[in-house]
Amino acid sequence: MGRAEERQARQRGARRAARGRPAGAGKPKRTGIRRFFTLKKILGTFFGLCLLGMLGFVILYMVVDVPEGNAAAKLQSNVYKYKDGKVIARTGELNREVVDLDKVPKKVQRTFVAAENKSFYKDKGVDFKGTARGLINTVTGKGKQGGSTITQQYVKNYYLTQDQTVTRKFKELVISLKVDQNRSKDDILAGYINTSYYGRGAYGIQAAAQAYYGVDAEELNVTQGAYLAALLQAPSQYDWTSATDASRRLVKARWNYVLDNMVEEGWLPAGEREKLTFDVPDKPKAAPGLEGQTGYLVKQAKDEVMRAGNLSEKQFDAGGYSITLNIDEKKQKQLEKAVDKQLNDKLDPDKRKADARVQAGAASVDPKTGKVLAMYGGQDYVKHFTNNAARRDYQPASTFKPLILAAALENGSQTQSGQPITANTVYDGTSKRPVKGSDVGFAPPNEDGKSYGPVTVQKAMNKSINSVFAQMGVDVGMDDVLETAGKLGMDVEDLPAVPAQTLGTMGASPLEMAGVYATLDNHGKKVTPAIVAKVEHKDRTIDLPDPIGEQVVERGTADSLTSVLTGVVDDGTGSAVRSPVQDVAGKTGTSDDNKSAWFTGYTPKLVTSVGLFGEGAAGTAEESKQVSMKGAGGLPRVDGGSFPAQIWAAYTFKAMGSPSKFDLDTSMGAAIAPPPDPTTEAPEEPTDEPTESEEPTTKPPTDEPTTKEPTDDPTTQEPTDDPTTQEPTDDPEEPDPDPTGSIEIPENPNGQRQQN
Repeated sequence: MGRAEERQARQRGARRAARGRPAGAGKPKRTGIRRFFTLKKILGTFFGLCLLGMLGFVILYMVVDVPEGNAAAKLQSNVYKYKDGKVIARTGELNREVVDLDKVPKKVQRTFVAAENKSFYKDKGVDFKGTARGLINTVTGKGKQGGSTITQQYVKNYYLTQDQTVTRKFKELVISLKVDQNRSKDDILAGYINTSYYGRGAYGIQAAAQAYYGVDAEELNVTQGAYLAALLQAPSQYDWTSATDASRRLVKARWNYVLDNMVEEGWLPAGEREKLTFDVPDKPKAAPGLEGQTGYLVKQAKDEVMRAGNLSEKQFDAGGYSITLNIDEKKQKQLEKAVDKQLNDKLDPDKRKADARVQAGAASVDPKTGKVLAMYGGQDYVKHFTNNAARRDYQPASTFKPLILAAALENGSQTQSGQPITANTVYDGTSKRPVKGSDVGFAPPNEDGKSYGPVTVQKAMNKSINSVFAQMGVDVGMDDVLETAGKLGMDVEDLPAVPAQTLGTMGASPLEMAGVYATLDNHGKKVTPAIVAKVEHKDRTIDLPDPIGEQVVERGTADSLTSVLTGVVDDGTGSAVRSPVQDVAGKTGTSDDNKSAWFTGYTPKLVTSVGLFGEGAAGTAEESKQVSMKGAGGLPRVDGGSFPAQIWAAYTFKAMGSPSKFDLDTSMGAAIAPPPDPTTEAPEEPTDEPTESEEPTTKPPTDEPTTKEPTDDPTTQEPTDDPTTQEPTDDPEEPDPDPTGSIEIPENPNGQRQQN
């Protein structure tokens, strides 16, 4: 290149320098990670993600619906209580009883809001500030308030699961927003306190109130509520009775935090706050089980509620029922003690095989209200599931006889000779005497084959003479007898109207017979024993039938039966329950082959039926079969006048309260005047011609006529009050039971056989 050319080149370069950098010349290249992060890119990416997130949330909000509550959150227990509200038992897979918010005091409601979510009444269901605060608290260890709102926690408890996943958290946010839009704050708060876990196996505030303070939720005070609210953060750690000293300090601090927040929010006056002291919770108690009598009470109450509400087993077992029983805890214990002392303590299955065969059942009813005040179902529900008080597979035997007389009086029936049937009507008491007027041959023997000759109906009831009532049943008409029995409360559906029914050969339960006799005690107004007093459920109403029904027999009929049945106690097979100060009516019963034995009796205030049943012992060839009780307790036979009557007396004279007198509208029966002596006043014509050997005109009584009824054997001297002068085959005199309980109830009657 020449000098001129070089010069020209330098000039061109200078001009280019003067104009700036040439086209195509770039800035210094960036290297490494700086190539990807520019302000423009960062801002663009941020806003892009925000838009994407918003779009995604909108789509999620549209896609995610509020689901049905999960099954576990809906589970509840059924709670059974004595009539005074004391819990008998809880049943179900989960110890939870849902209560409406209005059953929780307002200040107690506020404790949960103060503990978990002060902004609850103002937020939209999701508190992003609270979520951030919760994260900070968790990191710093303060732990005073979680990040989730009450709405979010309720959604997690009720609609979702406790899984800690991103998907579940997003669903929780969406559902919380929707729930907050569609549900009231009170509904959400109620759901929260009813689904939360409080420790001690308690789900929901009602179960927690019982578990920690032994009261219902509606009885909680603000200090107790503050503790339960504080407890939710760490139920096991904060359980006062098992907490370490450090945990006690923490829960006490949280308790103070809750109350201070309430003052801050204006929910609790500062002056009241200063006076509050920590209410130490009760020690944990084992959940009431079904052992002993509890299972029988629970099962009977459950059956009654299911019938009243027309509920299936599945519906009932879903839970949520609070069932208050009519059972009086004091009387229940008295009945249990009477059975133990008068029967169970005297049985020795290792010594006597027959002792293992005896099953006892009893039911006690208030005749004015129909309430079942006490019930004995067996020795132990977990060992013997059949409720002996409600079973209907054993014969009531001679406890059915009063119903025959009731039918006669109610229908104005007459004997075969046309005489009106009353307590004074004379019948032939010859054993195995064939009944007259029946299409079916029937000639029942009396107990031990004993014949009585002409006797009044009153004496026939006192001595439980089978031949008399077999004939009376035919005289009345067995259809009418069964109809009257049905009106009084017995289940007689599909029973054949045959003379054999006069011996009580159908099935019946102590509960059933208690109802029948309660109807008599209630002057003929129907009494249907009811074990349940009240049923409550959050979402369902169950109306219980009235235990007291209409007049089913005339008052005169019922009162006449009561009058006659006092004779059974004063001068008959029920003498073991005789009292010098208390009016008592009742009837014994002993079935064929001694498979059952009964005493059903009553005072003006209380009706109780006691039944003993021979059942084959578990693990033997006789298991669950009906067997004889002969020899049990060392007695030749177990009849209604022995163990059943003794149990009745031991219980009744302690449970009945002050002595009382029957108010009877009748002119017949032992309570009114002694019946005429059939040996001194010949009947116009006996119902049946007596046999030659029984002809009363050829065999006059050996005693001088008295105003008292003759003894069973006319050749024997009239028994005096001294039991040592009584005929061995008759019921020995027993010491009079004392209603105050100061006199010991008599033991078994010297091994002698009482009539049924």
